[in-house]
Amino acid sequence: MTRYVLALDEGTTSARAIVFDDAGQITSVAQQEFPQILPAPGIVEHDPEAIWTAQLEVARDALAQAQLSAADVSGIGITNQRETTVLWERVSGRPVANAIVWQSRVSAPICDRLKADGHEPTIREKTGLVVDAYFSGTKIKHLLDSDPALRRRAEAGEILFGTIDTYLVWRLTGGGRHVTDPSNASRTMLYNIHTLDWDDELLRILDVPRAILPEVRQSSEIVGETTPELFGAKIPIAGIAGDQQAATFGQACFEPGSVKNTYGTGCFTLLNTGERPVTSQNNLLTTVGWTVDGKTTYCLEGAVFIAGAVVQWLRDGLGLIKSAAEIESLAASVTDNGGVYIVPAFVGLGAPHWDPYARGAIFGITRGTTAGHFARAALESMAWQSRDLVIAMEKDAGTALSELRADGGASVNDRLMQFQSDVLGAKVVRPRVAETTALGAAYLAGLAVGVWDSCDDVAAHWQLDREFTPSMSTAERDARYAKWHTAVERSKSWDVPQ
Repeated sequence: MTRYVLALDEGTTSARAIVFDDAGQITSVAQQEFPQILPAPGIVEHDPEAIWTAQLEVARDALAQAQLSAADVSGIGITNQRETTVLWERVSGRPVANAIVWQSRVSAPICDRLKADGHEPTIREKTGLVVDAYFSGTKIKHLLDSDPALRRRAEAGEILFGTIDTYLVWRLTGGGRHVTDPSNASRTMLYNIHTLDWDDELLRILDVPRAILPEVRQSSEIVGETTPELFGAKIPIAGIAGDQQAATFGQACFEPGSVKNTYGTGCFTLLNTGERPVTSQNNLLTTVGWTVDGKTTYCLEGAVFIAGAVVQWLRDGLGLIKSAAEIESLAASVTDNGGVYIVPAFVGLGAPHWDPYARGAIFGITRGTTAGHFARAALESMAWQSRDLVIAMEKDAGTALSELRADGGASVNDRLMQFQSDVLGAKVVRPRVAETTALGAAYLAGLAVGVWDSCDDVAAHWQLDREFTPSMSTAERDARYAKWHTAVERSKSWDVPQ
């Protein structure tokens, strides 16, 4: 009899639910966008209640489409936008503020102070992270520093913190479980990736009370059950991983040296380094990939903040397209980018630059520039930013990339994938199931409840959809990359506080 796993994929712009069968194939999908709250330049927020409502509705929709009841579902896996920070009341479950999204630069001044006070080496050594507003710890500090009464309540244990996975588990279990997994905990700047525990020195540096923190459980284990009223019966919650680690797991990147890149709201490149953390010398992050069967896998990661979101901007901000799907045909209306380069540093630059004060810029505009050139430059910006990450990764690994496993919404764009292969000078492979983030969460849950037996069993389900090989000459690649590099440098330090 076929067994099913429900994956909850809570992303930055939408909530999705996907039912997978025991062959790792999609049975049904439901998706719902939720509002982006942009109160000021560089500040991004979400309403946690809107996230919960959307995620619950799509979960129910996906089960209804598949004509399944709760009794047919072996387990639930959760994957989530990481670093996004929620504080809520322990007793009522009511959020005390909007969630601060991973993209938000609101805590950049706190990061500046941490650096000025000499804390960055300690933070880097213990967490594998750079000091940046990207991560959850400074977001927590910002919220608590902004409201002394809230800080007192947090210290008294009345307030709870969670990344989105933690918040969803709390709601799914009716407030019964306050947990996270190592992949999400390792993105907070509060978690020691060597001891695999919350770190007292880091908590003191960021002035975060231990009482608000969730319990850290394995990425693949039963951590609780849904309350019966949500789906008609209890369902085990058996897998948790941050979206990029889940995608790496879904891509079956189980061998050290394997690399994947996810093309979503941002771009995220992860390299499996095995059971030991590798310190980056090239401004990448060292992060926990997952913990399964008591063994922790580590990764090197490069993070691009704005990738697919630049297409949303062309749609919503400029009105050049009516739907994201139109980007490929508009880009195809021109033969090249016309010398136009878009640096989408809307919320600063991530790896390997780490400049929170960079801002978006467009270079090379002439009277001959058209909407097609903008569309082409927007797509190409994803590939150029990913090349920046791969170059840093190759330096850290001491070896050239031979194959990149691609996934995420924008990976279905053949033009982008071919251009990515061209500018990397390496093979890009796309799996048949592109929803690898949700698939990874499903695999983690399924392993915990016996749907799959092992990682080898999981890897056997990976299937190739299409392979892209480079066709651009080295001279052209280097010349165009030099232009990109010049554009990036000119976008930096644009919005430094006076």
